Amino acid sequence: MPQLIGNRIVLREYRKEDLVFMRKWCNDPEIVDNLSDIFLFPHTLNGTEQYLNSILEGKTEQKGFVIADKDTEEYIGQIDLFRLDWKNRSAELGIVIGIKEHLGKGYGTEAIKVLQEFVFNRLNLNRLQLEVHDFNERAYQCYLKCGFKEEGRLREKVFINGRYSDTIYMSILKSEYEELNNHLI
Repeated sequence: MPQLIGNRIVLREYRKEDLVFMRKWCNDPEIVDNLSDIFLFPHTLNGTEQYLNSILEGKTEQKGFVIADKDTEEYIGQIDLFRLDWKNRSAELGIVIGIKEHLGKGYGTEAIKVLQEFVFNRLNLNRLQLEVHDFNERAYQCYLKCGFKEEGRLREKVFINGRYSDTIYMSILKSEYEELNNHLI
């Protein structure tokens, strides 16, 4: 995939040197509690390296990018597409800002908007969807800002930090993306 360029970030290919940055967040509860249950148990260095190698070698169905600083190309996080469904023109989005100093600075919003342009105008997908825990207010607000709409909830689906939480399903359609961008012109 090509590099996709935003105002402050670039969505670039994964690289071997990203491993050190991925290791900084993959066992950090502040980061992974907002992600899926694949982070329930600690990730080993070997496991993280195998995951990265599977991406580098093209041995995974997921397609994605590293979110990097536009000037230095240094790792900020990751944004990936899962469950690409070419027949029905849809995909699922996963994103993580892995460097805590970059949280709350708009990098996730910018990365999603750059990816949306690629998904809808280059890949010609019709639907982009995601899941978010109800306690992850920062992410939820980011997704709303990017045009995602709440479709439904699975009540008390996940148990985390001593309580049950809802999983919220959100999506944006190509027509909604186009409408949102027509208002910005």
